[in-house]
Amino acid sequence: MSDAVREAFRIQEHYCAAMDAPIYARICAAVAEGLSRDSAVGARVLDWAGEPTRDALPLRLIGGLHALVIAGQDDELAAVFDGAVADGAAIVSILERVLARHEAALMPWLDGPPQTNEPGRSAALMTGLLEIARRHGPRIEVLEIGSSAGLNLLIDRYRFDLGGTLVGPVDSPVTIVPDWTGDAPEAVPIEIVSARGCDVATMDATDPAVEARLSAYVWAETPTRLARLRAAVVMLRERGVRLDRADAADWVEARLAEPQAAGVTRVLMHSVVWQYLPEPVAERIRVAMAAAGARATDERPLGWVAMEPDRSLAHQVVRVRSWPGEGDWQVLATAHAHAAWVKYGAVAAGEGIVLPAGAKITV
Repeated sequence: MSDAVREAFRIQEHYCAAMDAPIYARICAAVAEGLSRDSAVGARVLDWAGEPTRDALPLRLIGGLHALVIAGQDDELAAVFDGAVADGAAIVSILERVLARHEAALMPWLDGPPQTNEPGRSAALMTGLLEIARRHGPRIEVLEIGSSAGLNLLIDRYRFDLGGTLVGPVDSPVTIVPDWTGDAPEAVPIEIVSARGCDVATMDATDPAVEARLSAYVWAETPTRLARLRAAVVMLRERGVRLDRADAADWVEARLAEPQAAGVTRVLMHSVVWQYLPEPVAERIRVAMAAAGARATDERPLGWVAMEPDRSLAHQVVRVRSWPGEGDWQVLATAHAHAAWVKYGAVAAGEGIVLPAGAKITV
């Protein structure tokens, strides 16, 4: 599997370079070109039994490395993460030593997928919710899958500046302002009447150990993200969210079977989660949403808002669909993986975004 593993790190290098993360791009390139089996960690990475890209193996490893840096446990590694060491061969040499001396600390980071619960993604998701509100009215019930620690379930409590369109409480302790390109979304009334989520492996961000884990998955190039994450955790400590530990398909089917209030649009929402769902789970969700869409009425509409990656573009695509109506996907925007920037309105009439030849967007 070593060839597939090295390719996974090259793919992640491409993503990181495209997302203005040169430090992480250099680390991925170093692993792809020079990682050996001389350490137990290196051997486990190179002999990965699963599908390394789908398993987000590069982010598992880098999360563990960043945790060491945040905890102040390795000055040599810190020099890589702060950009002081940029030479590829030097990075390879440092990583080999780090993997050997921190085997016990790093191995657990390979055991499970990364938990990048990024509040900034709420900005991209809010553009989709605004479009749903424009179509069907202001009152929205949010159902999120892949909620992780539930930080995006605070979407009704964050303040947003979306290209000049202001949304959310003015006294929010967290204001999210992505770099914006294109027209601003229409400033329509929106009221999130409830927000509920699920994850197959929920996390309690109010636990200091969990907060530290989430912090490790914040890329070293973006300290403002880390400050925002910590502020969001404070909001959770003050008032929690409704977060269930459940299989996504089981949970969606159960939520769609529940009574829906008149005048409220029920919206399935997710970000950077679809790629991690087993295909049978994803298909059950598609089937359940199609069936619920067929039952939707003007009084009880249904929507779907997704922010998911397209590998050919190396960034995210924000799309919506809703019922009653044809339920076709409409592309609203493209976005940085952490929604540091949003490019809004790049839509060809009736077709969605104009993509390069061969690009595919599927959910």
